[in-house]
Amino acid sequence: MPVTSNRHPLHDTHHAQQSLAGLVPTGRDLLRRNSRRWFLQTGLLGLGGLSLPAMLRANESNGSTSGKKSVILFWLSGGPSQLDMWDPKPAAPGEVRGPFSSIETKLPGVRFSEHLPLQASIADKLSIIRSVDCSASNHTPITMQAGNPLARRTNDGRDGGGYPSMGSVVAKFRGSNDPDLPPFVGLAESWSSDVYGAGHMGSEYEPVKGLELAGKLDLPKGIEIDRLSSRNELRSQFDRLRRDLDQHQTLERVDRFGQKAYEMVTSGRVQKAFDLSDETPATRDMYGSESVGQKALLARRLVESGVTFVLVSGAWGYFDHHGDDVRWGGINKGLKPLLPRVDRALYALVSDLEQRGLLDDTFVMMLGEFGRTPVINEKAGRHHWTNVMSMVVAGGGMPHGQVIGSSDARGAEIKSGAVRPQDLAATTFRHLGIDLGTHWIDPRGRPMPIVQEGGRPIPELV
Repeated sequence: MPVTSNRHPLHDTHHAQQSLAGLVPTGRDLLRRNSRRWFLQTGLLGLGGLSLPAMLRANESNGSTSGKKSVILFWLSGGPSQLDMWDPKPAAPGEVRGPFSSIETKLPGVRFSEHLPLQASIADKLSIIRSVDCSASNHTPITMQAGNPLARRTNDGRDGGGYPSMGSVVAKFRGSNDPDLPPFVGLAESWSSDVYGAGHMGSEYEPVKGLELAGKLDLPKGIEIDRLSSRNELRSQFDRLRRDLDQHQTLERVDRFGQKAYEMVTSGRVQKAFDLSDETPATRDMYGSESVGQKALLARRLVESGVTFVLVSGAWGYFDHHGDDVRWGGINKGLKPLLPRVDRALYALVSDLEQRGLLDDTFVMMLGEFGRTPVINEKAGRHHWTNVMSMVVAGGGMPHGQVIGSSDARGAEIKSGAVRPQDLAATTFRHLGIDLGTHWIDPRGRPMPIVQEGGRPIPELV
């Protein structure tokens, strides 16, 4: 059977545009860090594009639960190769098998890529899903992060069709586990390519930009926490700064949610959650010094502190291994040096959560937008392949130490046990105690189910 590439017609344009993402600072970034104006705009008017008072209203209106169940989603931006990671085919021809050998795991008869030895050592704590149906997905995070085959990239300015991401659904119907923390945090440098938001559900359910927030809530010079406990002192210290407020609000006009926003910023809870310096050198070393490892450690701190849904992406498109002629390289030159980083990050996170007694309450997923073609191309890489993808999950108090579904002998098609995007959503919401029959109301007043197209919890994880 001939193998064709599933590259989108605007694929190269999309890559060119995204390569510029993050190079041009936003207006907010042009403000000097720790200036009084920056502090006011971050603390009261916005938090990574999300209004802090609006977020607090959302938490109160949805009745945040007291339990600390949470989700950490590792986003392998670009599309992870099933054949070169969790579904190797050692008996296949070389052009299918690829350049890597496979190794045994803790599960008898289950093999991983030779470059995932740490994950292989905890395979009994993982569920390896080798039958993810990505046929509705494209080269963006929309479909898989929404857990919805109707949410798609359209290239017409209406990407996603207004459907929300799983994280935004969680923000609306579950809220944060601690009212002083946001419910949904993204840890990614490239926002539009790696993190999908609320769609038409409403801006108050957008994810907080965690990397912009980290380290930026220190009080500016001249403003002291012990004086902020007094409303009169608070008014006195900020009175001269009111002209910097874009909305010209005075403290007397700030409602109780605005006041709570000040309290949240000055309480130290958020700052502490984002402060990796609290971790021991041994713990930081366990996660590694690379970006994805440090973000994994930060994700653990956030869920431990009370954030419900955290999305981690190491870098934009870093699993997009078309060949040695493109930025991220092919399988051997590009994927090979990357695998030890994500191997270590997932191993460290699962081990750390377990040691802290948090693993049963935290559902961990590692996936991307689709898989890769089952034949190595002339550039020593693999192109996009939506027919099948592999992913791994852990924690959440679910059964693990198993392989779910299978692909055919070439890793090209789903052979058994298809897992669809909507099944991931149903599994995630069930873990968090969100009623799968819940609806949200779109701008036209229509009720929209949070689980679409017959999605159901993955039977092997129930």
